[in-house]
Amino acid sequence: MPRTFKTEAIVLRSIRYGEADRVLHLYTPDHGRVGAIAKGVRRTKSRLGGRLEPLSRVRLVLHQGRGELCTVSQVDTVHPHASLRERRGSLERATQACEAVLRLFDTTESNRPAYNLLCNELGLLDGSAEAAGRPQALAFRLKLLLAAGFAPELGACAACGEAEHLGAFSPSAGGVVCAGCEAGSFPLGEEAHRFLVSALARPLSEAPPAPEPALAQADRAIAETLEYHAHVRLRRVA
Repeated sequence: MPRTFKTEAIVLRSIRYGEADRVLHLYTPDHGRVGAIAKGVRRTKSRLGGRLEPLSRVRLVLHQGRGELCTVSQVDTVHPHASLRERRGSLERATQACEAVLRLFDTTESNRPAYNLLCNELGLLDGSAEAAGRPQALAFRLKLLLAAGFAPELGACAACGEAEHLGAFSPSAGGVVCAGCEAGSFPLGEEAHRFLVSALARPLSEAPPAPEPALAQADRAIAETLEYHAHVRLRRVA
């Protein structure tokens, strides 16, 4: 990484530091997660102003010094996502999405699919209140698992390869399992299975509907896959 570089980023988190600074957790398409400090940003006359608020998509010039944090020297807004901030449900979903990326992608390794997915999620939430529904939030997390390399096996038994009688889910096996391999698993109904398959295959904007019991099972499958394989525990999607 050069000492001074340009990048796009989503501001995942912003923490007050000192009298007027902020420490930022950024997610970028080319440098993964980056820590940065915006000096003097909390002063009234700061030229950085409110452009570094969490959930904002920005274009930055960063300087990498000797410390762990880069210094923000220039920022331009790509998308402020102002509309989602006006709706509580959308704001909560957007915050959850950023938290998931913050926890799951904690290195400087580039992951463009994860970055593009987060940009898409924030854009959808900004554009419509309907995007804040539970099916769409679960579809986002499932696709985030795919971007991280932890997508569950859904087409056949994750333990033996059997293609039929798939009525349970095993986090340790890595996906759905058949009746003969269901030790240590929990029930996964047909509707929950169908939701997971469809949500993974469809665009994020076309998350399929499903009844609440099926969504609860899908939520558990996603959450326990995250815990077992990525060692990340997130709040369940309500």
